[in-house]
Amino acid sequence: MRESAVPEQHPGGLSRRRLFGLVGAGTAGALVAGGVGGAIGRATAADAPGVEAAATDAATDAVPFPGAHQAGIVTPAQDRLHFVAFDVTTGDRDELVELLRAWTAAARRMTAGRDAGPVGAVDGDPDAAPDDTGEAIGLPASRLTLTIGFGPTLFRTADGVDRFGLEERRPAALTELPAFPGDELDPAISGGDLCIQACADDPQVAVHAVRNLIRLGTGVVRVRWSQLGFGRTTSTSTAQATPRNLFGFKDGTNNLKAENGAALDRFVWVGHEDGGGDWLAGGSYLVTRRIRMLVETWDASSLDEQQRTIGRAKGSGAPLGQRAEFDPVDMTAQGEGGPAVPETSHVFLSHPTNAGTALLRRGYSFVDGSDGLGRLDAGLFFIAYQRDPGTGFVQVQENLRGDAMNEYIRHTSSAVFACPPGVQGEDDWWGRALFSA
Repeated sequence: MRESAVPEQHPGGLSRRRLFGLVGAGTAGALVAGGVGGAIGRATAADAPGVEAAATDAATDAVPFPGAHQAGIVTPAQDRLHFVAFDVTTGDRDELVELLRAWTAAARRMTAGRDAGPVGAVDGDPDAAPDDTGEAIGLPASRLTLTIGFGPTLFRTADGVDRFGLEERRPAALTELPAFPGDELDPAISGGDLCIQACADDPQVAVHAVRNLIRLGTGVVRVRWSQLGFGRTTSTSTAQATPRNLFGFKDGTNNLKAENGAALDRFVWVGHEDGGGDWLAGGSYLVTRRIRMLVETWDASSLDEQQRTIGRAKGSGAPLGQRAEFDPVDMTAQGEGGPAVPETSHVFLSHPTNAGTALLRRGYSFVDGSDGLGRLDAGLFFIAYQRDPGTGFVQVQENLRGDAMNEYIRHTSSAVFACPPGVQGEDDWWGRALFSA
């Protein structure tokens, strides 16, 4: 349970002025149904000796913060999401490094179920601003994970400025995504220099974490855009049941799983040989897409059309022509009048046999009110981790040009980030290897 913290020395060298003088700041506020990853299969924990890093401490409901990889990637997907992208407003490299140190220290504490700062929400000087906002007092850690990523514009701005001397360290794979047919992207809710993905089983815990990181970032970063999510739309562990998306279909049946270490090494984790530099080895690339689902149009479609659009049975989740959810997708199976799995279905086009790659997806549903015309602004906040966006998401998305599902969805936001490996010791911090060279 969270407590008001006992004062302690703040790690990372954050000045008392920034620690106690910062004030709170507000926050502003892609669809794959059982597709990518189908050829990988479902593995056991024995296939991935390192998967214990994603385990939860049962006594505290806390996911360990240190590890070879950042938590929040292969961690069994939590129920809630608060994702936020930032623009860096300072041009001072030292200020940015100081913030990354402070964020890391706060993340260590909050993921353990403690206050964001060493003093806490109520135990400090009553004449000074608290170093925690207090809304999570009494709440457990709720499996909170915080995952950071660095966008292409951190290394070089859109107008070609290298603000922090990082351009030579930008991996070739970290580039803006190309335009895709049908994109309706809003630049105001796309891109970003930095991102934080906060996942938890309690929405207040996730919001508390993001709010306090924003508070610490005052004067150094500002929120560019953010997205709340609920109802995870994929399973990232074989221990999790497959959830349903807002179209009512099981989503992520054949998603890559944490237990399949060989597949993660092949498709998710960046290697030393990938040209990203040692600072990124063991990390991953993150692609986000806000995908609006035209639920009113979908709801007026027949069950047969819905199933043929997806390529699976709505009830069981089985591939068309099969009986059970985890039956292999048979591209050659025949139904009445043609292939059982239509060649324009989402499952057919996104299957690794045809897409040629696999992604680790951990997206969330969203409902952001209505659009003023009586239609729900609802859909999927798509999150995918991969070893290289060019051979991961981009390759899959190019293959989905003829996807029957495109009639029912619109991509409205897009971003790509490089997520470094996990922190390893008490003195380590997010981005240390990138900024220390």
